[in-house]
Order: sequence, then structure tokens, then C-alpha cells
Amino acid sequence: MTEKTEKKNTENEGKILSGKIVSAKMKDTVVVQVERYTKHPKYGKFLKRQKKFKAHDAGNKHKEGEVVEIIETKPISKDKHFMVLEK
Repeated sequence: MTEKTEKKNTENEGKILSGKIVSAKMKDTVVVQVERYTKHPKYGKFLKRQKKFKAHDAGNKHKEGEVVEIIETKPISKDKHFMVLEK
């Protein structure tokens, strides 16, 4: 029984993304902009794509401009389904 609980705690629950904080104006929430490169299917050119995610930041520890890692979790609110990883 203890082996199952230990495995569950050590397993990776979701995706880990890295990005820059673009807004820290909300209580316990930051907006993180994640950039990725994708190859155009026809022309082969690499394009930079950006997406913003809202992430839970308990205590508002992080400021705008910081580069952080976020991990996917169960939904915390309507739009928030990531948490900031502590280092």
C-alpha cells in the first residue's frame, strides 16, 4: 500500500513548460508567455509561436519579467490550470 502512494507522489502529473511572466497584477495568479518553434508544413520555415497561460503563484512571490517553469495541474479556476514550480 505504501509503495503505490510513493509512486503516485513521484510521478509527473502533467506537462512542464518554461516561459516569461508578462503580468503579475492579479492575486495569487501570474500570466506566463510560453514561446515555441514550429515548422511550417509546406514551406519548412521555422515560426515562433506564443501562448499565454495563467498560473497559480501562492503569495505573489514572482514579479514581471522573471523566467519560470510551470506545471500542469487539475483546474484551479475557469482559466487557471498551471502552477509555478518553486526552485
